[in-house]
Amino acid sequence: MNTLGKLIARQIATTGPVTVADYMATVLGHPEHGYYMTRDPLGGDGDFITAPEISQVFGELIGIWCVATWQLLGAPARFNLVEFGPGRGTLMADALRAAARMPGFIKAAAVSLVEISPVLRSVQRQTLEGYDVSWRESLEGVPEGPILVVANEFFDALPANQFVRTEAGWRERLVGQDDDGPRFVLSSIATPMTALLAPEVRNNAPVGAVAEVQPAGIAVCATLADRISDHGGAALIVDYGHAASAPGETLQAVRRHEPSDVLRAPGEADLTVHVDFAALGRAAGDKLALFGPLGQGEFLRRMGIALRMEKLLAKATGKQKKDIVAGVHRLIDDDQMGTLFKVFGLAPHGTPPLPGFET
Repeated sequence: MNTLGKLIARQIATTGPVTVADYMATVLGHPEHGYYMTRDPLGGDGDFITAPEISQVFGELIGIWCVATWQLLGAPARFNLVEFGPGRGTLMADALRAAARMPGFIKAAAVSLVEISPVLRSVQRQTLEGYDVSWRESLEGVPEGPILVVANEFFDALPANQFVRTEAGWRERLVGQDDDGPRFVLSSIATPMTALLAPEVRNNAPVGAVAEVQPAGIAVCATLADRISDHGGAALIVDYGHAASAPGETLQAVRRHEPSDVLRAPGEADLTVHVDFAALGRAAGDKLALFGPLGQGEFLRRMGIALRMEKLLAKATGKQKKDIVAGVHRLIDDDQMGTLFKVFGLAPHGTPPLPGFET
């Protein structure tokens, strides 16, 4: 058992089993031993790869989306361009490079990165050297004013509570331990977090079904809705998940690009769940207009990925051409990231359809 595993075991022995959400929060964010606090997990030498690392086209099209949305919102002379969970800074670097074709946008943008990992902040500084960037712990630290937010594979890493439908009703799944190590157990009574389950899930799921909720994701989206409603702006959320709330167990651990045991070697593998986009929409409430979710492949096609690929291919060598084509197909094909990954837009009521969401 590693150091973080021993700390978690000690906590369970002292205070009893912990929720899956608390377990995830500790595994990913423990100040000394948490997964995101101790490493750069991205790339071929890491544990997983995200769209900006697959192809520069992804970040470039996000940059074009930001420029077009800024214009749609009236081209404010000063606004906050914010990325949640910016990874290595690759997406923002590609987006700013593409957006530089519109100098007024770059001049107006105050760039903020919401990042808690000291390791990744260091990498982001190198990637974005030459740009004026500020780092924030949360959205609350971003200065007042209109805001454009991009969140790519951010919500999937936020802690989730899990529940199991039993003959006696919903019971929360907890992480306990016995002589053989950590294991999942169920609460003896219903817990308050059950109230966050969507009514159609809470009332209709069969016995034995597992359901998940992300209180932190709901809270972030509600705060984002307040901010956009009060100060103007828009948000683009890209992640893997489902459009409608439904039962299902999606908690997974990934290490070196392979599935891993969620309870084994905590802090050494990434933990994620599939995002419930309907829950994010409910969190925005009546304050914002919602666009999508739309499959990532369809969104990128509408944003002009084929044309951008053609322009890159015209200047590429043989191997580069193969890599460009392979990267684009990985982003848009249905059997790759094209349908599992979805794109969700938020904007004030009365805003015309955001770029990529036009019908």
